[in-house]
Amino acid sequence: MLKFYLEGKKKVTTREVELEYKKYFKDIARSTISTYLNMLKKEAMLIKEREGRVVYYIFQEPPPKDISGFWFTRLFCIDPAYFYRAIYFASLYSIAKKIVQENAEKGNENVLEGNLKYLIGVIILFILKNRNSKCTLCQFGKEEKYNHLIDELDSALKDRIDVLPSELLDTLKKEFSEIQIFDGMNLSDELEEIEMIKRLLAYANRYNKDIEFQLMVLGRRLESKSLQKGAIESNPLEEKEEKIIE
Repeated sequence: MLKFYLEGKKKVTTREVELEYKKYFKDIARSTISTYLNMLKKEAMLIKEREGRVVYYIFQEPPPKDISGFWFTRLFCIDPAYFYRAIYFASLYSIAKKIVQENAEKGNENVLEGNLKYLIGVIILFILKNRNSKCTLCQFGKEEKYNHLIDELDSALKDRIDVLPSELLDTLKKEFSEIQIFDGMNLSDELEEIEMIKRLLAYANRYNKDIEFQLMVLGRRLESKSLQKGAIESNPLEEKEEKIIE
């Protein structure tokens, strides 16, 4: 019923609910669906409207469309939607050079390609974090495990975004990395997909200096970690102390 409502269909028959239900769950009798719909009517959630021999069910009060759809995670697993989005951006990463060649001005293609790949990498990390933040709400998930994964992703993101502008990060996290039901961009819409790619290219160009600085900071951190690891490996006693501390 909520799915129909969000798609703009306000009046629904038992037959329509039956066919929609079959797409996601095991087949049950129409009489059973009718029983459940009538229970919702008795609880004043639905009302009936008759047109000739056809009976329609309608929400008595419109659902609050403007609130976050967190309830969705209680009914359907959102893992496939997030992983599909991550796979989509991974495919964009693999053709970044072609995207730049076909859409960007000549002269700085290599820089734009690198920046575009960097932004896409950040988006994929945000997608995984957004997914885990929803999984902590799932009645079938282990909250402790997902919180640990969020901590790991936060650490990976911190090294890659801490000097990038907040307005860029907000856009990447909320529009590009979030699935549609949580107000993310609709990538199945061809026009919106084209606009999304154009915006990413524009960001790759506009925030060139910021990304360059972030890459320099990241490089220094990785170098420092490498030197620290090398020092520990050359001093077994220090390595033992490090393990005790961990």
